[in-house]
Amino acid sequence: MPTFPSNPLNAPAYSRVFRKYPALFGVPFVLLIVGASYGLQQFTQTRYELHDQKVTALNKEEELGLAKNRKKFDIREEYFKLSAAAAQDWEPKRIERPKGLPEWGVPPPEPPADSKRS
Repeated sequence: MPTFPSNPLNAPAYSRVFRKYPALFGVPFVLLIVGASYGLQQFTQTRYELHDQKVTALNKEEELGLAKNRKKFDIREEYFKLSAAAAQDWEPKRIERPKGLPEWGVPPPEPPADSKRS
């Protein structure tokens, strides 16, 4: 069975024009994409400006609240606090050895020789 011909019998006129001059379709399409990008830029800019206003308002309120009760931070003081707390709560305690585990100084037994090796 033969394939269908690439040129239909009753092709519309615009189809022939677009096939002959592909830039007639491509250039307006690219212009539409670029124009939409510039048009949507205003909406996205407004969105981010509102977000920035909310964040800066919160930061100013936090600064006012935190500036009153601020304490000077000293890394050495924090280190000594943490080391003192760890030394107080820790106590060495020996646990029972699991069954079958040799005492200190006794090497573990040799593994059995494989019968598959020659």
